Amino acid sequence: MGKQNWKPGNMLNPVPAVMVSVTDKAGNNNIITVAWAGTVCTNPPMLSISVRPERFSYNMIKETGEFVVNLTTEELLRACDYCGVKSGRDVDKFKELHLTPLAMQHVSAVGISQSPVNIECRVRKIEELGSHTMFIADVVGVTVDDKYMDGTGKFHINDTGLVMYSHGEYFGFGDKLGSFGYSVRKTKK
Repeated sequence: MGKQNWKPGNMLNPVPAVMVSVTDKAGNNNIITVAWAGTVCTNPPMLSISVRPERFSYNMIKETGEFVVNLTTEELLRACDYCGVKSGRDVDKFKELHLTPLAMQHVSAVGISQSPVNIECRVRKIEELGSHTMFIADVVGVTVDDKYMDGTGKFHINDTGLVMYSHGEYFGFGDKLGSFGYSVRKTKK
């Protein structure tokens, strides 16, 4: 079995496919699909999204310094794809997709009610990197759908039907293969 050397490129896959909702200072809402999103820090809780400057939502984020990351499920997949190919310059995505704006507690941007997890973000730092600008943000609030809560107060995020994006295609989660620390966990006798 051989290996090939390719030119540098981003082969870090899969990644979450998320819908980022934004609200401008005039109260206009938009949704952008982002596959370049990730955790930056646990304490304080921070994440990042990377957006091309030519995207309609780019200036809305830059102007307000706020956005909401809405996790995408299999039920929201068509909307997620649509929001990645249609521009908010041409269409009201909330209206077109029958999505419900959800008022957030800590930011002016609205969330998407149909998403099981809405992560409220306030921009801390903007890094212009090349094709994309990275918005590094503090997580200032999280809203979860209580239908995935059990009687002990545990949120079952893996039961929500989350999707991921890999090399131009969407995928659902597969079988559980283990849990953190399983490789060193001692078996009970």
